[in-house]
Amino acid sequence: MASNPPILERFKEGSVAHVRLNRPDVRNAFNAELIAELRTAFEQLGSDESVRAIVLSGAGKVFCGGADVAWMRSSLELSFEENVADARAMSQMFRTIDRCPKPVIARVHGAALGGGAGLAAVCDIVVAASDAVFGFTEVKLGIIPAVISPFVLAKIGVSNARALFLTGERFEAKRAQSIGLVHEVVIADTLDVCMERILNEIASAGPLAISAAKALIPHVSQATYAESLDITSEAIAGRRISAEGQEGLRAFLERRRPSWIA
Repeated sequence: MASNPPILERFKEGSVAHVRLNRPDVRNAFNAELIAELRTAFEQLGSDESVRAIVLSGAGKVFCGGADVAWMRSSLELSFEENVADARAMSQMFRTIDRCPKPVIARVHGAALGGGAGLAAVCDIVVAASDAVFGFTEVKLGIIPAVISPFVLAKIGVSNARALFLTGERFEAKRAQSIGLVHEVVIADTLDVCMERILNEIASAGPLAISAAKALIPHVSQATYAESLDITSEAIAGRRISAEGQEGLRAFLERRRPSWIA
């Protein structure tokens, strides 16, 4: 008897790791198993020195349609404490992706709704097909986008969250780009061309510098200027005396490629 296909596909192309949601029959919707597998995947890839970038995508017609209907139905029977545990597991998955030390690029097509829009929020770079649809649709079901809210607010700000959380309306990729949820909007046929360009840019930069720059952002964004003075001064000093920083600066001055570029 044939085994069931994995609900999360993982493969590598050179130094690029691909993580693909693989539940196309349910619009790549979340359930407890997929949430756990996503967290494990990003924990492992984040510590894999051979990985330079991670592409997150969805199989089938949509990126991610939110929560699985069967999973939501089962929550009707859970106690308050069980629902809290369920939500914490999902939050920790989003946090793991958000703080993954490798650059994470989302390839969004079809739709990113509810938790799917939350996935876009925790990715560093989001490329969307021009016909993709987004939405924080939880209020349409009588619930709220609570778990994804810290990550979405950091991405789109309070004003946009107030408009979109309270209506639960769906919106097009261009609006998602205008509020900062999406970075590039292209026609669907050119998604992979755009992704390749971004991955080439990442490949030309120092891998440890990328991780350090990503880690710097939440520290500085949450700090006062007085606090940031020490954080930023020490961060740049550390990079300047590091082996990678020394190599990059010498390569620039000597007009040659740094060693991390093949």
